Amino acid sequence: MGNINTVGPNEALVISGGCGGSTGRKTIVGGWGWSWCLVSDVQRISLEVMTLNPVCESVETSEGVPVTVTGVAQVKIMKEPELLKTACEQFLGKSVAHVESVILQTLEGHLRSILGTLTVEAIYQDRDQFAQLVREVASPDVGKMGIEVLSFTIKDINDRVEYLSSLGRAQTANVKRDADIGVAEANKDAGIR
Repeated sequence: MGNINTVGPNEALVISGGCGGSTGRKTIVGGWGWSWCLVSDVQRISLEVMTLNPVCESVETSEGVPVTVTGVAQVKIMKEPELLKTACEQFLGKSVAHVESVILQTLEGHLRSILGTLTVEAIYQDRDQFAQLVREVASPDVGKMGIEVLSFTIKDINDRVEYLSSLGRAQTANVKRDADIGVAEANKDAGIR
């Protein structure tokens, strides 16, 4: 006898084996499939969005300043048949935690390598450009696993040597100085009239 297996739009059903020594594999997203008892293998793989938090601690920038960067990435297994087949080869039968771990390690590796090529100012002042660069570099590698990077943003940048706060203090001092000069000039102009 056999079974009817159903799956929602957020999962893929993979049925392999069958009668007559079938070696084929059928992948179904959001539908149903027939499997034979005892001779068919039925597995599922999640197509839901996974949220990852890559963290690179104390990575030296191109200037030698150690920074810690935290990002947020949204990734998912792609539904296109060939890419879904690739993802199944890599991750079928694995837990979601394992899939997340593999992708997280890949993202952190690319994040770390890009950090080493940029200045602290470039990273801090243009977070969007930095995040876009990480997305562009990481996407082909995770794409080879059947994974799509939906979004990647930089959540936090900090350092233990107070480089960033020093930059902020210098900028704040310049703004205060300019404001004091503006007030003094306004008072001088008011006194002349």
